Amino acid sequence: MQMPLHTPRLEVRDWRVTDAEAALQIYGAQEVAHWLTPAMNRVADVPAMRGVLQAWHEAQPNLVRPSGRWAIERRSDAEVVGGLVIRLLPPYEEDLEIGWQLRPDAWGHGYATEAGAALIRWAFEQGIDELFAVARPRNERAAAMARRLGMEWVGETGKYYDMRLEVYRIRPADLPGPPVRSG
Repeated sequence: MQMPLHTPRLEVRDWRVTDAEAALQIYGAQEVAHWLTPAMNRVADVPAMRGVLQAWHEAQPNLVRPSGRWAIERRSDAEVVGGLVIRLLPPYEEDLEIGWQLRPDAWGHGYATEAGAALIRWAFEQGIDELFAVARPRNERAAAMARRLGMEWVGETGKYYDMRLEVYRIRPADLPGPPVRSG
Protein backbone atom coordinates (compact mmCIF):
# COMPACT_ATOMS: atom_id res chain seq x y z
CA MET A 1 0.00 0.00 0.00
CA GLN A 2 1.38 3.39 -0.94
CA MET A 3 0.54 6.84 0.36
CA PRO A 4 -1.98 8.32 0.25
CA LEU A 5 -4.07 5.82 2.21
CA HIS A 6 -7.79 5.79 1.57
CA THR A 7 -10.47 4.73 4.01
CA PRO A 8 -14.21 4.93 3.40
CA ARG A 9 -14.35 8.57 4.61
CA LEU A 10 -10.76 9.76 4.75
CA GLU A 11 -7.48 10.16 2.93
CA VAL A 12 -4.18 10.05 4.83
CA ARG A 13 -1.71 12.07 2.78
CA ASP A 14 1.46 14.11 3.06
CA TRP A 15 1.13 17.57 4.56
CA ARG A 16 1.34 20.51 2.15
CA VAL A 17 2.50 24.00 3.06
CA THR A 18 -0.84 25.21 1.66
CA ASP A 19 -2.54 23.33 4.54
CA ALA A 20 -1.34 25.98 7.01
CA GLU A 21 -4.76 27.46 7.84
CA ALA A 22 -6.32 24.02 8.37
CA ALA A 23 -3.30 22.79 10.35
CA LEU A 24 -3.49 25.85 12.60
CA GLN A 25 -7.00 24.74 13.64
CA ILE A 26 -5.29 21.62 15.03
CA TYR A 27 -1.88 22.68 16.32
CA GLY A 28 -3.02 26.18 17.23
CA ALA A 29 -5.82 24.90 19.44
CA GLN A 30 -4.91 25.04 23.13
CA GLU A 31 -7.03 21.98 23.88
CA VAL A 32 -4.84 19.99 21.44
CA ALA A 33 -1.43 21.55 22.22
CA HIS A 34 -1.93 21.04 25.96
CA TRP A 35 -1.61 17.25 25.53
CA LEU A 36 1.12 17.00 22.89
CA THR A 37 4.27 15.00 23.48
CA PRO A 38 6.90 16.14 23.26
CA ALA A 39 5.60 19.20 25.03
CA MET A 40 4.96 21.88 22.45
CA ASN A 41 3.45 25.32 22.63
CA ARG A 42 0.45 25.86 20.44
CA VAL A 43 1.33 27.28 17.05
CA ALA A 44 0.51 30.99 17.20
CA ASP A 45 -0.48 31.97 13.65
CA VAL A 46 -0.62 30.97 9.99
CA PRO A 47 2.96 32.09 9.12
CA ALA A 48 4.35 30.04 12.02
CA MET A 49 2.25 27.04 10.97
CA ARG A 50 3.49 27.45 7.41
CA GLY A 51 7.06 27.23 8.76
CA VAL A 52 6.27 24.05 10.71
CA LEU A 53 4.66 22.44 7.66
CA GLN A 54 7.62 23.45 5.49
CA ALA A 55 9.99 21.72 7.93
CA TRP A 56 7.81 18.59 7.99
CA HIS A 57 7.57 18.60 4.18
CA GLU A 58 11.35 18.88 3.81
CA ALA A 59 12.04 16.13 6.37
CA GLN A 60 9.50 13.62 5.01
CA PRO A 61 11.58 12.19 2.10
CA ASN A 62 14.54 11.57 4.43
CA LEU A 63 12.63 9.55 7.02
CA VAL A 64 12.90 5.77 7.09
CA ARG A 65 9.53 4.09 6.54
CA PRO A 66 7.21 3.88 8.25
CA SER A 67 8.15 7.17 9.95
CA GLY A 68 6.45 10.33 8.76
CA ARG A 69 3.79 12.98 9.30
CA TRP A 70 0.52 13.05 7.44
CA ALA A 71 -2.67 15.06 7.16
CA ILE A 72 -6.07 13.46 7.64
CA GLU A 73 -8.38 14.80 4.94
CA ARG A 74 -12.12 14.17 4.77
CA ARG A 75 -12.89 12.79 1.33
CA SER A 76 -16.39 14.28 1.12
CA ASP A 77 -15.17 17.89 1.14
CA ALA A 78 -11.32 17.72 1.04
CA GLU A 79 -11.22 19.35 4.50
CA VAL A 80 -8.17 18.62 6.70
CA VAL A 81 -9.48 17.43 10.07
CA GLY A 82 -6.33 16.12 11.71
CA GLY A 83 -2.82 14.81 11.57
CA LEU A 84 -0.96 11.54 12.17
CA VAL A 85 2.67 10.84 12.96
CA ILE A 86 4.92 7.83 13.26
CA ARG A 87 8.31 8.68 14.76
CA LEU A 88 11.13 7.23 16.80
CA LEU A 89 10.73 7.70 20.54
CA PRO A 90 13.64 9.24 22.43
CA PRO A 91 16.09 8.72 23.98
CA TYR A 92 17.24 5.48 22.35
CA GLU A 93 15.31 5.82 19.07
CA GLU A 94 14.39 2.13 18.99
CA ASP A 95 10.65 2.28 19.64
CA LEU A 96 8.24 3.70 17.08
CA GLU A 97 5.40 5.92 18.28
CA ILE A 98 2.12 6.55 16.52
CA GLY A 99 0.34 9.79 17.38
CA TRP A 100 -2.84 11.51 16.25
CA GLN A 101 -4.23 14.99 16.60
CA LEU A 102 -7.63 16.25 15.50
CA ARG A 103 -9.03 19.73 15.46
CA PRO A 104 -11.55 20.03 18.31
CA ASP A 105 -14.63 20.37 16.09
CA ALA A 106 -13.74 17.01 14.49
CA TRP A 107 -13.65 15.12 17.80
CA GLY A 108 -16.22 12.37 18.29
CA HIS A 109 -16.71 11.39 14.63
CA GLY A 110 -14.36 8.39 14.56
CA TYR A 111 -11.85 10.05 12.22
CA ALA A 112 -8.80 9.33 14.38
CA THR A 113 -9.82 5.69 14.78
CA GLU A 114 -10.44 5.22 11.05
CA ALA A 115 -7.25 6.96 9.92
CA GLY A 116 -5.14 5.54 12.76
CA ALA A 117 -6.20 1.96 12.03
CA ALA A 118 -5.30 2.37 8.34
CA LEU A 119 -1.92 3.86 9.22
CA ILE A 120 -1.16 1.08 11.73
CA ARG A 121 -1.95 -1.61 9.14
CA TRP A 122 0.21 0.21 6.56
CA ALA A 123 3.08 0.52 9.08
CA PHE A 124 3.00 -3.21 9.77
CA GLU A 125 3.06 -3.88 6.02
CA GLN A 126 6.37 -1.97 5.98
CA GLY A 127 7.89 -4.71 8.13
CA ILE A 128 7.84 -3.40 11.70
CA ASP A 129 6.77 -5.62 14.58
CA GLU A 130 5.23 -3.17 17.06
CA LEU A 131 4.05 0.41 17.53
CA PHE A 132 3.67 2.40 20.74
CA ALA A 133 1.47 5.32 21.73
CA VAL A 134 2.25 7.52 24.70
CA ALA A 135 -0.20 9.71 26.58
CA ARG A 136 0.09 12.12 29.46
CA PRO A 137 -1.66 10.88 32.61
CA ARG A 138 -5.25 12.14 32.75
CA ASN A 139 -5.43 12.38 28.94
CA GLU A 140 -8.50 10.16 28.89
CA ARG A 141 -9.22 10.89 25.20
CA ALA A 142 -5.80 9.61 24.10
CA ALA A 143 -6.05 6.52 26.32
CA ALA A 144 -9.51 5.70 24.95
CA MET A 145 -8.27 6.26 21.40
CA ALA A 146 -5.33 3.89 21.91
CA ARG A 147 -7.72 1.21 23.20
CA ARG A 148 -10.08 1.75 20.23
CA LEU A 149 -7.11 1.12 17.93
CA GLY A 150 -6.54 -2.22 19.68
CA MET A 151 -3.53 -1.05 21.65
CA GLU A 152 -2.79 -2.62 25.02
CA TRP A 153 -1.74 -0.60 28.06
CA VAL A 154 1.76 -1.72 29.07
CA GLY A 155 2.45 0.65 31.96
CA GLU A 156 3.86 4.06 32.78
CA THR A 157 7.37 5.33 32.20
CA GLY A 158 9.52 8.42 32.50
CA LYS A 159 11.76 7.17 29.67
CA TYR A 160 10.26 9.22 26.84
CA TYR A 161 10.34 13.02 26.46
CA ASP A 162 11.51 13.52 30.07
CA MET A 163 7.96 13.23 31.39
CA ARG A 164 5.80 10.57 33.04
CA LEU A 165 3.66 8.95 30.34
CA GLU A 166 1.24 6.07 29.92
CA VAL A 167 2.41 3.60 27.26
CA TYR A 168 0.26 1.54 24.88
CA ARG A 169 1.44 -1.06 22.36
CA ILE A 170 0.08 -2.89 19.33
CA ARG A 171 1.59 -5.76 17.32
CA PRO A 172 0.48 -7.25 13.99
CA ALA A 173 -1.22 -10.21 15.71
CA ASP A 174 -3.42 -7.72 17.62
CA LEU A 175 -5.10 -6.47 14.44
CA PRO A 176 -8.54 -7.73 13.44
CA GLY A 177 -8.92 -9.40 10.08
CA PRO A 178 -6.32 -11.22 8.01
CA PRO A 179 -2.81 -11.32 9.46
CA VAL A 180 -0.33 -8.65 8.51
CA ARG A 181 3.16 -9.78 7.66
CA SER A 182 5.89 -8.04 9.58
CA GLY A 183 9.56 -8.38 8.72
